[in-house]
Amino acid sequence: MRTAAETEVRRPSAVRALTTLLATTAAATVVVELLNWVYAPEQGFALAVRTGWALLRSLGFLLLIGNVRRGRTVARPFGLILAVTTVFAVGRLIVPRQGTPPLPGLLGFAVLTALCVAVVWLLYRSPAVASHLRRHRPRLVIDGRGISWRETPPRRPEVSGWLLTARVAAFTYSPLMLVPALVAGADVLDDRLAAVPAVLFWFGAGIVTSYAVLFCTAFLLRGRHWARRLLVVVTLVVLAVDLPLCWWLLDWDGLVRDGAPLATAAAVTLYALHRATKADPPTPTP
Repeated sequence: MRTAAETEVRRPSAVRALTTLLATTAAATVVVELLNWVYAPEQGFALAVRTGWALLRSLGFLLLIGNVRRGRTVARPFGLILAVTTVFAVGRLIVPRQGTPPLPGLLGFAVLTALCVAVVWLLYRSPAVASHLRRHRPRLVIDGRGISWRETPPRRPEVSGWLLTARVAAFTYSPLMLVPALVAGADVLDDRLAAVPAVLFWFGAGIVTSYAVLFCTAFLLRGRHWARRLLVVVTLVVLAVDLPLCWWLLDWDGLVRDGAPLATAAAVTLYALHRATKADPPTPTP
């Protein structure tokens, strides 16, 4: 019987390098955010909210490490979206409203970007990592041997990696809407009480979006083509709601800092859906 240490040794070297790289990226995220906070000319509520949201990504990298160590198939799309959104979440805090970015922040951002690029490269370009990430989540199984908790393939048809990428990217819509809505809520309470209904609508739209994406992706992974079209509609509606509100309530600065990450996640979702559609086998004609 193999011990845990023996199992660790038998992991491919590329997988061990990836877990080390992910731990380093998580630590670098915290360090860069602290540098941004120290050198920021304005340490207000908006920066605190955006910094807190960016720091949560360090926990995301720790979750990704667990998925990689267990060989989960979801690790690749999760890592892609986490790396892309981390670069945007940190990058939007580097540039101040006025003046030039501080040199320590720029250097930290460059290092973090290089780490995120290396993570994505290993996830998608390493054959050893690709062959390792093939396991499914364990499930409670009741059969003739009794009740056990073991890995079993999902009952739904096998889905492509592009559909998993679209699913993970779409799940970021709701938090990417709620963070700027929270920032706008503080500004509105200060001197723009007339815009309170718009902020409340923004919060509500962010919550509704989470349920809409959950509904679409549940059928998306079951191979329903109408779910793909519905997810495209949801994506376009999210952009039509979020981007104008970012511009109106947070000005151009908010549109760049908060609208760009959502637009990037939407672009990844639409591209992944397009690639998944092209990868589908043609329907045989009778």
